[in-house]
Amino acid sequence: MGAERWPQSRADTEAVPNPIGSFFARRRFRPTLWPTLGVAALVAATVGLGNWQRHRGLEKEALREQYERAARQSPLELTGVSADAAALRFRPVRASGVFDGRRQVLIDNKVYRGRPGFDVVTPLKLASGDRYVLVDRGWIALGSYRSELPQVPPPPGAIRVEGRINLPPAHYLELKVDAGTGPVRQNLDIDRIAAATGLPLLPFVIEQSGDAGDSLVRDWPPPDFGIDQHRSYMLQWYSLAGLGIVL
Repeated sequence: MGAERWPQSRADTEAVPNPIGSFFARRRFRPTLWPTLGVAALVAATVGLGNWQRHRGLEKEALREQYERAARQSPLELTGVSADAAALRFRPVRASGVFDGRRQVLIDNKVYRGRPGFDVVTPLKLASGDRYVLVDRGWIALGSYRSELPQVPPPPGAIRVEGRINLPPAHYLELKVDAGTGPVRQNLDIDRIAAATGLPLLPFVIEQSGDAGDSLVRDWPPPDFGIDQHRSYMLQWYSLAGLGIVL
């Protein structure tokens, strides 16, 4: 005979109710006004920040293309005529004139291979016209004491400078405002130097190249455009926006 089966009770045949499921089943999602507006504002803000990072990344890509294109161009003969500084950025250049050593400045807090020092920037009066252009002649190490400033006078007489056109940073860290007196400056600010010296300066700087027979280091690395950083931030903001929509 087969094994006897006990009669099933009603408790055996009926599903046991799930109290947790029943609790959520009785509750319906009813979003209220202010939380909804808060989430919408958060999503709009993060999308806007993502779009801004995307725009900045595209600007930096265009700047990198300009740098690569300028590197293939022949040197420009610089005159005293005003020009579009942004369009000339990174362009190889030649300039003839006379250095004004009396108005030379030292840009502080410049580090080369782990050593602190200065960038030596000297105005060059162009041979064609009355305009001046700032020439970053290179880097020199800080002495044993900060009070002992390096002495690197420019070569006298007419000279021909070769280099690359560049623009100083538009934004920089400033611990205190430069007094305007003395050769040391925290940052290379063309407008401030023009105001302090009274010189009609062109709106860019020449980073001098080649060996001028002095002790200055002229090692100009390619700029770091930070394109990958902008892309990373863009993805982060878009991800936060997507998370806000899902939640």
